[in-house]
Amino acid sequence: MDTKKPTPSPMPPDDAWSELRHLTRARIGIGRSGTAQRTRDVLAFQGAHALARDAVHTALDIAAMRAQLPAGEAVVVTSRAPDRPTYLRRPDLGRRLDEGSNTHLRRGAWDVVFVAGDGLSAVAVQNGAVPLFHAMRDRLAGWAVAPLVIATQARVALGDEIAVATGARMVVMMIGERPGLSVADSMGVYLTYAPYVGCPDSARNCLSNIHPHGLSIPQAADRLAWLMHEARRLSLTGVGLKDAAPQAHLHHSGTSSIEKGSR
Repeated sequence: MDTKKPTPSPMPPDDAWSELRHLTRARIGIGRSGTAQRTRDVLAFQGAHALARDAVHTALDIAAMRAQLPAGEAVVVTSRAPDRPTYLRRPDLGRRLDEGSNTHLRRGAWDVVFVAGDGLSAVAVQNGAVPLFHAMRDRLAGWAVAPLVIATQARVALGDEIAVATGARMVVMMIGERPGLSVADSMGVYLTYAPYVGCPDSARNCLSNIHPHGLSIPQAADRLAWLMHEARRLSLTGVGLKDAAPQAHLHHSGTSSIEKGSR
């Protein structure tokens, strides 16, 4: 009697890749129909591309953001880019405040000013900036925190001029990251100590990939709070400030993307 076990048939491509697909939002193991991609994969790609385009061109709902804050806790400014097409073509204009915006900023002895800038994904900032601002207020007991600044047509460096105008010792720029074909609602956070107009990117610390499928708001808040306390202790940010937060400090442990520099 032949007791040899039958050789299992090879798994279909979909099943072979299904376990890995749970670990990433990247498009892996894409199937095919003959010599072409399957219709469902083509439609999914086109849908992701549409979401990315919408993220770039959708405007911030400033009224909705203000509704999440106490009265007087938000200031609205804009960059020198007068509209979205100009903003996309002229990054330099997105780094400087419009002439009239300085009059809206309240100067004081602030330890930090938080800026919610639309960047390249207003969707990300719409969803994440105010919740992160609230989470940071809870983690910065004793700090003088300026009212939230909502900035439109904003690049990362716009926060430097805002900090100078408010007199803040450091600035936290919460900004929409460049959308991709797997994530269109990712927010980045850039921390700069003693910022000034023309501040180099090497003087910043960055937490990226803050979105529902990446770094959560509580996780980002824990790491940002540690970096801010260290920045104040050492009087610096950027390449001289390494993320070495002990796990005991990170109450909401999780994978993050932390790097130096900015766009």
